[in-house]
Amino acid sequence: MQPSSCDTFVALPPSTQGQSIIFGKNSDRPCDEVQEVVYFPAQDYDAGEMVECTYIEIEQVAHTYAVVLSKPAWLWGAEMGANELQVCIGNEAVWGRESADGDEALLGMDLVRLGLERADTAEKAVDVITELLEKYGQGGSCMEDESGFTYHNSFLISDRKEAWLLETSGKSWAAERVEAGHRNISNEYDITTKIDKEHPEMRDYAKNKGWWDGKTKFNFATVYSFTTTGRIGASGSRYCEGKRMLEESNGHITAETMMDILRDKDSDINMEGMFMTTGSMVSVIPRDPALPGVHYFTATPDPERSVFKPFIFVNNINQLKETTSPSYGPDDPVKKKPRFQSKPNRKHELFIKHELVAAIIDSYKDRGKKITESMRKLEKDKMTQMEEILSHGVKEPDLLVNLFSSSVKEELAVYSQK
Repeated sequence: MQPSSCDTFVALPPSTQGQSIIFGKNSDRPCDEVQEVVYFPAQDYDAGEMVECTYIEIEQVAHTYAVVLSKPAWLWGAEMGANELQVCIGNEAVWGRESADGDEALLGMDLVRLGLERADTAEKAVDVITELLEKYGQGGSCMEDESGFTYHNSFLISDRKEAWLLETSGKSWAAERVEAGHRNISNEYDITTKIDKEHPEMRDYAKNKGWWDGKTKFNFATVYSFTTTGRIGASGSRYCEGKRMLEESNGHITAETMMDILRDKDSDINMEGMFMTTGSMVSVIPRDPALPGVHYFTATPDPERSVFKPFIFVNNINQLKETTSPSYGPDDPVKKKPRFQSKPNRKHELFIKHELVAAIIDSYKDRGKKITESMRKLEKDKMTQMEEILSHGVKEPDLLVNLFSSSVKEELAVYSQK
């Protein structure tokens, strides 16, 4: 399996239009995998409690923050998401000199969720993830089958103030603070010589492996990658195209800009084939702490044929039933050993309807065009409503308790049009 999935982006002032940070990610996963969007409220725990992640149990903390996650339905962790403090995280698969094969441990997607549940800032999320990495390691199949598809992880993390890029190789890691401008990552190590935090033994480890002579200026990507960073800038690569599109809109990047980038098929950022874009996320995080963040999720494959629907953290949010997949508890084939002996149906309500509509769009030009236009109108109307909230704040939080679910129901109504 070649490294060919996921693109994550962040733009900060002065690259953005106004005083907001824009975060975005396409999750590119196996084409038959269902991605769900789920919400978990903040919660307190007793001392000694454990939390069961995808493959292993780890110690729970005293308090977890409320989170909204876009996640493959078969596992515990998440591809991307946000928490109530407006921390956003997306991860990327990366490969390098260090083997990614190993025993079951924490998945990178588990670390995304754990970072969101436990960190109130982007920098704190770096600390949370790296401490867990040191204690438990990363490993285990990243696909719902016996293929043994494994990888190391990089993470793009943002909050109201700044962003951090965290890149890992086994238990080694480096992190870079991003305070302005824009950044994107695409399955390659990208940290070079600007390293703001690192594993204390990272350089010695590389030196002992013969990857670094201890004399030349330490460049994380050069030392830990298969090849030099030149591979990242290869003509036509998703990384290069994503960076170019960000630069074209530099100074006025908006949520719409980010959605357009995630929908771009010519660059392969909106991926098709055996690996395809199975879920997308765009977040708008004002620097003003009095204003809410707005998090848009598709919960469906192919953002070009999906609606970005808004979510805002308020009290008493109801569960997102229409985008939550069936649960199989301890009988889930993922939980039984040997794992992955069968694949249950994980399709949620929106996924099922979206699958039918995608076929209609392909087969019936006129009806497909009408549905697509109605989808775009729904999305634009929602974004217009959110602009008011992003500018003036939440006046009646009770009206937003079902914001995402009601938007999904409106999308389902569009799909029912004749």
